[in-house]
Amino acid sequence: MPTVEQALRCFQLCQNLTDMYLPIDMLRLDMRTGSCVIIAGNEVLIEVYPNGNWRFIYEL
Repeated sequence: MPTVEQALRCFQLCQNLTDMYLPIDMLRLDMRTGSCVIIAGNEVLIEVYPNGNWRFIYEL
């Protein structure tokens, strides 16, 4: 299960991405690291850590 901070940040980021008309292709909790991964529009990859901090990994 994601942490409360992580779940809120994922929701906020997904909302921001869809405001830019990017479809959310995948939202997945990585059980090994505890991080959530968001892939949007086959272009954007974002990692959200359990403490709610996040990083933009890359854009294709």
